[in-house]
Amino acid sequence: MPDEDSDDGDHQPDEPHEPHEPDVQVIDKLRFPSKQEAQLKNEVAILQNLSHPGVVNLERMFETPERIFVVMEKLRGDMLEMILSHEKGRLPERITKFVVAQILVALKHLHEKNIVHCDLKPENVLLSSDEMFPQVKLCDFGFARIIGEKCFRRSVVGTPAYLAPEVLRNKGYNRSLDMWSFGVIVYVSLSGTFPFNEDEDIHEQIQNAAFMYPPNPWREISPEGCVDKCAAHAWLQTQQAWRDLRLLEQRVGRRYLTHRSDDDRYR
Repeated sequence: MPDEDSDDGDHQPDEPHEPHEPDVQVIDKLRFPSKQEAQLKNEVAILQNLSHPGVVNLERMFETPERIFVVMEKLRGDMLEMILSHEKGRLPERITKFVVAQILVALKHLHEKNIVHCDLKPENVLLSSDEMFPQVKLCDFGFARIIGEKCFRRSVVGTPAYLAPEVLRNKGYNRSLDMWSFGVIVYVSLSGTFPFNEDEDIHEQIQNAAFMYPPNPWREISPEGCVDKCAAHAWLQTQQAWRDLRLLEQRVGRRYLTHRSDDDRYR
């Protein structure tokens, strides 16, 4: 089977972008339910304590008796749009590796601060540009929670198709929820479909780990892509993936995705 890493050719560093215009959200407190207001305030509280290239930047927030104004950096679409707009309705392995490696680095930063996103899905992974190899940033922290490594929450939050078995079984969850959702994102990116049979109960399939790998398209995807051991997995540890991420770091002007200890090995 040919290696998809060689299919897309080299991409070159792009010219520096003009600063993005801010994205202003206005919430009318008189029209919107208090639950939405609480989610927005939760998101602001989380983002005020975060500063990372892989997380959307909160620039400002202010409030009047009638409205809440939240100013965030403006980004260009999301990962779901990226997947659906690709000619096959799914992403090549090389681009998937490039994007999910960035998601893992952002998650590592969140989890080190005991923050669990709790609603990780392609719609909440924003793109910094329209390029084939964009910088991506996590957004929508309305469901995010502060959960220690050994602590567990029980309240059910998030999107059904991305929920982990322990959430559905009410066993309690911590950062494990984000890692499960990350695995579903990898599956959706590579295949363009969910890993479940939509004609059957999704909750039951999740709890039974009954995932589908139909020949179309999985016979076209390298075997390593069907398994995930996160950042150290061999599927992400390739010279091409390292080169793609280094080019992004050079564009951004910050090293946060690769480690100097790998330089000699990949060069």
